[in-house]
Amino acid sequence: MPHIQTDDNVSLYVEDVGQGTAVVFAHEFAGDHRSWAPQVRYLSRRYRCITYSARGYAPSEVPADVSKYSQQRARDDLRCVLDALGIERAHVVGLSMGAFAALHFGMAFGTAAAPVRALSLTLAGVGTGSHPAAYANFQREATALADTIEREGMDKLAQTYGHGPARVQFRAKDPQGFAEFVQRLAEHPALGSANTMRGYQAKRPSLYDLTDAIGAIKVPTLIMTGDEDEPCLEPSLMLKRVITTSQLAVLPGAGHAINLEEPESFNRFLAEFLAQVEQGANFERDAHAKPMSILGPGA
Repeated sequence: MPHIQTDDNVSLYVEDVGQGTAVVFAHEFAGDHRSWAPQVRYLSRRYRCITYSARGYAPSEVPADVSKYSQQRARDDLRCVLDALGIERAHVVGLSMGAFAALHFGMAFGTAAAPVRALSLTLAGVGTGSHPAAYANFQREATALADTIEREGMDKLAQTYGHGPARVQFRAKDPQGFAEFVQRLAEHPALGSANTMRGYQAKRPSLYDLTDAIGAIKVPTLIMTGDEDEPCLEPSLMLKRVITTSQLAVLPGAGHAINLEEPESFNRFLAEFLAQVEQGANFERDAHAKPMSILGPGA
């Protein structure tokens, strides 16, 4: 199986399919590299599609030291995947935890002040726990969830967290696909999931404290969310307002794992977005369209 080595000597499993401009996919907490199969099958006809399992997710390495897991490390692992494959620039697509990695990659490599390595960003199901009203509680719940994983294992997590309020939409629409999702979640190493939850999820900064850095992003950005993914609705709208080169797509009746729950809609939005980027479309918001909610006093 193909693996790459990160700059802190952690082995990551990578799959590389298709030819053309590179698209790299970063998965959510409950997923792994297999979660992107509907997108790889669709897009690899035109693009070079790269998926990888994050550290802590087999068949990638599972470091025992929780200090090996962080928001910065997730961003840098994405960069290490591209470096190891000799890819200078790529479209970056992330879901949930992976969307946080993609967003932080954009803050580092998608601004006018930095070497631009992100051709575009797609941020799907992004922002859980970021809103100021939810942030402290999210940190506590993430730490408690890490304890539960260590104490009761992944089968318990799959039957509880895997059936959360933004997952039941997937279960209702596609019982077979949902059953596969839950089974794969149960297969994840408990140590890696607990360390990811404790070292990365519970300690990542609120996006609302990073709006200046987020606002510096100047690459085309597609934000996607399900309208029943309540924790991501407000953050997605905030990102739309702050990133002046962004578009927002809201999928009706959809929950969190929208790439699996609504693969046709997800692929259609993503493919159209990538085509526009490839054709050099201008994504910069007209100054006259600046949203009133972020205009300064007296504007």
